[in-house]
Amino acid sequence: MILVALTAAHFMARDALAQDGLPTIARVHYEGGGDWYANPSSLPNLLVEIGLRTSVRVSDRPAEVRLTDPDLADHPYLYMTGHGNISLSDREIGALREYLRGGGFLHADDNYGLDASFRREVVRLYPDAELIDVPLDHPVYRIRYPFPEGLPKIHEHDGLPARGLGIFVEGRLAVFYSYQSDLGDGWEDPEVHADPPELRERAIRMGVNLFLFAMSAGPPG
Repeated sequence: MILVALTAAHFMARDALAQDGLPTIARVHYEGGGDWYANPSSLPNLLVEIGLRTSVRVSDRPAEVRLTDPDLADHPYLYMTGHGNISLSDREIGALREYLRGGGFLHADDNYGLDASFRREVVRLYPDAELIDVPLDHPVYRIRYPFPEGLPKIHEHDGLPARGLGIFVEGRLAVFYSYQSDLGDGWEDPEVHADPPELRERAIRMGVNLFLFAMSAGPPG
């Protein structure tokens, strides 16, 4: 099932360093009133599972970054979520565009209430591009765990099907939008949302895929 050989040396070349010097996931701190800090147990839980299920040594603590931080490029996996408005300044849009051009990866996780503002900011980020369905044969759906039907549905939201949407930059998936799925809820402590084990497992497996893809997809540096 592992379709891509990912070596320890490669991961260190793509290092997203936490305070303990190990790769991690960086949560985006944005303005606009949305709760960018939503689902606080989600990323720590996912990082633990990544450590258990792969050969990659990862931190058990996510990082927190603003898009204008000078070390943004040190984080190959940016995670953005929340229930409300996202508002990015022109400087943040420019910094994010440069980060993605350099090989970075943004995962926006629709946490019910984020959709309208995220799509608005995507238009500012890439006026000539649009969010499209990521093909089912893309590595993000099979790099470690197979998802032949695409993004798993974790929470009901509006009852619409889950869709994995993306923006491709020079042929590379740079932005992944998990729409109508709510992976972060599936990563949280079990008692928070009382998701059944099979749903939590699907969410975790998709999260492992996203992490491995982010750490392998861009140029080193």
